[in-house]
Amino acid sequence: MELEDGRFELREIQKLEGHTDRVWSLAWNPVTGVAGIPYVFASCSGDKTVRIWEQSPSTASWECKAVLEDTHTRTVRSCAWSPSGKLLATGSFDATTAIWENVGGDYECVSTLEGHENEVKSVSWNASGTLLATCARDKTVWIWEGEQGNEFDCVAVLQGHTQDVKMVQWHPTMDILFSCSYDNTIKVWADEGGDDDWACVQTLGEPNNCAGFLVSGHSSTVWALSFNHSGDKMVTCSDDLTLKIWGVDTISAQSANGYAPWRHLCTISGYHDRTIFSVHWSREDIIASGAADDAIRFFVENKDKDGLVDGPLYKLLMKEEKAHDMDVNSVQWSPGEKRLLASASDDGTIKIWELAPVSC
Repeated sequence: MELEDGRFELREIQKLEGHTDRVWSLAWNPVTGVAGIPYVFASCSGDKTVRIWEQSPSTASWECKAVLEDTHTRTVRSCAWSPSGKLLATGSFDATTAIWENVGGDYECVSTLEGHENEVKSVSWNASGTLLATCARDKTVWIWEGEQGNEFDCVAVLQGHTQDVKMVQWHPTMDILFSCSYDNTIKVWADEGGDDDWACVQTLGEPNNCAGFLVSGHSSTVWALSFNHSGDKMVTCSDDLTLKIWGVDTISAQSANGYAPWRHLCTISGYHDRTIFSVHWSREDIIASGAADDAIRFFVENKDKDGLVDGPLYKLLMKEEKAHDMDVNSVQWSPGEKRLLASASDDGTIKIWELAPVSC
């Protein structure tokens, strides 16, 4: 059954409580949920802690397996697992990034990365797990390279944004870094010289012409971005109440040492009436968005569009109006076989959802 032809319902599987302040971000361990390995994800909060949650194989219920505390002294804003699932990076308003290692079920802080002047807003690992990107309210993006013994060396400090950088995200297959900011733009960064000579190769912002493509950007803060499974499309979300879809010619990118210009494909608007804080693209090409209107929306490409329309169109698959009691700060699709979504909110809770077809 094609997604756009089906009828779906969003089932709330479980509400997880334990954080004593707003929950800012979620991250699923990428090597869980397959081959009998129980699902695991991390959550981080204004209560200065990170919680590790695991699904019980016997009861299928979710339990808090660890609380990572006494390391960060302020809000923990972002968390991300390395591709191997062995390391967890956490970024905090205390201006540091902590690296945690799972050692026999116990999580140890094995490294603390310092350098940002103030609040770290986002952390992201590249596809190989060799590079970690961080960004902060100090308007900079830092790239760290992992060394032996869990040491990390800063190989680049990227300056170009004129305001607070809200999120960093590596491309899923190439060492191309994307950052989005309070300055309304998304910047694309690449190592042009192959020797840690990182530079901004494109800015997706206010309307401008780049490499022959008219780039139509957001008109307010860009909060988050996510790539589709193949990496040839990207979705961004903003304070301007829109989602924007961007595309790239991956064949050209691979032949051009990993970079080809991104272009605006379409804008999804009219579905959220307050700031869209989070967006995530699933393996099955379902886009989930969470916003300050307490709602979660799901979108799929409309493949039945009029042939006269140039470019893709997306339609609403379904919506959950009161997903939480307060702002939805993060929505994240799970790895593995199941169509699970985790959401985090200002109400201090995390919810696990399953998007399931409605049986006739």
